[in-house]
Amino acid sequence: MISVLVVDDHPGFRAGLRTLLSTAEGIEVRDEAGSGEQALALVGSAQPDVVLMDLAMPGMGGIAAIEHLARDHPHIKVIVLSMSDDDDSVFAAMRAGARGYVLKGARRAELVRSVQTVADGGAVFGPALASRLVGYFSAGQRAEPALPDLTRREREILGLLAGHLTNQQIATRLGLSQKTVRNHVSAVLTKLQVTDRAQAIMRAREAGL
Repeated sequence: MISVLVVDDHPGFRAGLRTLLSTAEGIEVRDEAGSGEQALALVGSAQPDVVLMDLAMPGMGGIAAIEHLARDHPHIKVIVLSMSDDDDSVFAAMRAGARGYVLKGARRAELVRSVQTVADGGAVFGPALASRLVGYFSAGQRAEPALPDLTRREREILGLLAGHLTNQQIATRLGLSQKTVRNHVSAVLTKLQVTDRAQAIMRAREAGL
């Protein structure tokens, strides 16, 4: 039996997903959560094999929650279930540790097959997303990371700065303390040899973040 934890901030969607999966042989919805924080609090008791994770939620978002799960519970597989199919969301989920990315509105058969595949150790990104991933990597667009002097976390924070997020918003999005975010921002400014956030944002946009 594959145990599943459903994470989405819309109770109606969670209920529909639970009903859909309850009819699939060999799959059991163990619990559900409405936020990233609640999901992390439940994994100990629910012990899911697979987590179906939305990305856009109040408080801790899906990306930060996936990072926490990948670090603290590496045996748990995460499938993103989202309305967003843009490249930034897909690649951010992959970098965080997601093993699958399925669009909301997927047919029951596709969703069930995705849960089974990921539980067995595979990865699923759906036909449309998979073809885009192949084209993206084949084109060699990821050969060198942007701003290689920055760490992965610093590039992530710089990207959020470019989105005009405050330190508090970045801390909430990534599940970090404000002090940690301030330290990262300071390190970014130092490495980029700029004096303020506006100049850092300009560098980020020049690098395509």
